Amino acid sequence: MECENNSQHFQNANPAPSAPAIQYVALPPEKPKKTSGWRIFLNILLALSILGNVLLFLAVMGMGLAMVVGTNKSLKDQYVENVLVDGPHNTKVAVINLFGVIEGENSDQIRAQTENAADDKAVKAIILRIDSPGGTVSASDQIHYYISKLRSDTGKPVVAFMQSIAASGGYYSAVSCNHIIAEPTTITGSIGVIMNHIVIKDLLEQKLGVQSETIKSGEKKDWPSMFSQMTDEQKVYLNTKLISPAYERFLKLVTEGRKEVITPEQARLLADGSIYNADEALEKGLIDEIGYFDDAVAATEKLAGISGARVVEYERPLSWLSSLGAQNKIPMLNASTLEKLTAPKLLYLWDGR
Repeated sequence: MECENNSQHFQNANPAPSAPAIQYVALPPEKPKKTSGWRIFLNILLALSILGNVLLFLAVMGMGLAMVVGTNKSLKDQYVENVLVDGPHNTKVAVINLFGVIEGENSDQIRAQTENAADDKAVKAIILRIDSPGGTVSASDQIHYYISKLRSDTGKPVVAFMQSIAASGGYYSAVSCNHIIAEPTTITGSIGVIMNHIVIKDLLEQKLGVQSETIKSGEKKDWPSMFSQMTDEQKVYLNTKLISPAYERFLKLVTEGRKEVITPEQARLLADGSIYNADEALEKGLIDEIGYFDDAVAATEKLAGISGARVVEYERPLSWLSSLGAQNKIPMLNASTLEKLTAPKLLYLWDGR
């Protein structure tokens, strides 16, 4: 009994320890993780890479499709009509554009567009819109031929509308038309021929220490040569063989095209390479009228005996293939490029640099 009391007393004297109270400590808010600048940069590169691969895939698909369905089209069939002035479908005035320095590509484009205008019975007249300082003799002459052929084969009138520049080969093309209109600020004229020739003799010998040797079958075989300065004899020879015939042809076509207002003697006086503003050109008979595009349309309709015509221009739609082709026009230093840079060029060109 005494043991039980002692045990109970011991339990009362040493109670069981209670569980410690749990304390909650507030932690500071977690700071947002900083994004590395390099990680952003790499993500951007990845996105651009994916986009580039997608575009490349589409380009390859476009090229493949073009090879299947589009490569057999002639240049003539590649043009579509863009409506400039609305009007009836069966009465149209077609605008053919001649822009930039005239080369073989321009003459091919003009040929294709004149064929379209000739074949379309709804086209009653044509406007040749010119903004060009001229270019090669052969391409300028081809354009004159294509416009003249269009007129003679179809009887459709053609009006030349000259914008900022229609000089030398640009004017050469204009005189193939029935009527010539120039904007008030147009520069025209520059009737004549120029020949560009590069000589690198001093560069090779004095700067690089390179000597040139030429073996030829005849004295005139390398006239002119970029490895030697031209002599007076060579200049006379080239003037007789190249410059004078091209000049006389230019003068002949100007005289024929403007025969109602310019005599052959007057044409020769004007054909000294001089340029003329619109007022001077009108006074001297090089053009028929000063005006704007609306005036050209009105003059064209009057010549064709129509009114309220639909005015359209021929254009080639931009495609994946043509876009890639444009990239290939970046000059590359190869044999072909060197030949173009160094070969003598006979030009109907206003070289107003």
